[in-house]
Amino acid sequence: MVEPDQPSTARMIDFWLGGEHHHAVDVAAARAFEQAYGPCAPVFRSLRAFLGRAVRAIAATGVDSFLVFGAGVPTMGNVHESAPEATVLYTDVDPVTIRLGQRLLAGSDRAGYGFGDATDIGTIDPALLHRFVPGWGRRPVGVVFLGLAAFLADDVLARTLDELYTATAPGSHLAIDFDTEELAGYPEALAMMGPAFRMRAPATFGSLLGRWTPTSEGIVAVRHWRPARPVEPVPDAFYGAVAVRSTG
Repeated sequence: MVEPDQPSTARMIDFWLGGEHHHAVDVAAARAFEQAYGPCAPVFRSLRAFLGRAVRAIAATGVDSFLVFGAGVPTMGNVHESAPEATVLYTDVDPVTIRLGQRLLAGSDRAGYGFGDATDIGTIDPALLHRFVPGWGRRPVGVVFLGLAAFLADDVLARTLDELYTATAPGSHLAIDFDTEELAGYPEALAMMGPAFRMRAPATFGSLLGRWTPTSEGIVAVRHWRPARPVEPVPDAFYGAVAVRSTG
C-alpha cells in the first residue's frame, strides 16, 4: 500500500482508539493536534463507547440493519462489531477511506462500504442499500450520524435530518452527536479544524433534530448517555442522543 501524504481524520481517530489502520502522516497530525489541545484518546474512546451503547440500544428494539454516514475506519468497536447480528452499510465521501473500508470488510456478508453523502441520500448505491439495509423506507432501521453535524450549517443539518426522517420508516432510530464549545479555549486547535467547523451551545442541539424525538435520556454529554460504570472523566467535547422517528 502506498503511504499517503495527507492525514485523514478517520485514520487519526483510529490511532487515538489504538487501532492499526493509520500511517505516519496521521500520527504526526494527531500529535500536532494534541500539542494544541491535549490528550485526545480518552475523548474519542468516550465517543466510540457511546456509539457502541447507542447501537446496542437500537438493536435491542428489534432493529437489525444500520446505515452509517461518515463512517471512517470500520474497526475498534464500530457498528457491525457492536451489533454482530445486524447488517450494516458504512458510507463516506472520502475515496481513500472507502477503499480501506472495503478492504477491511471484504470477507463479510453482513457489512459493506460505499460512497454516501449524508446531505444527499440519493448518492448511495441502491444495490448496496438494498443488500445491507433491506426494507429501507419500509422497516425500522438505525441511522448513525456521528462526526458530521459540526461540519454542516444549521439549515443544511436541519434539512438533512428532516430528509432522513422522511426517508426512513416509523420506528427508525438516529444516533447523533454534536460538538460543544470545548475548543473555544484552544484557538490553535480550533484553527486546525478548518473554517467549516461549527461549535454549538448544548441549548441549541434539540431544535436541530426537528421531528426526531430523543429517547428519555435526552441530548447529553456522551459519557452520560446510559453510562457504563465507572464513567471515565473526560472533557465534554461531544453531546449525543438516540432519537426516534414517530410511529404516528
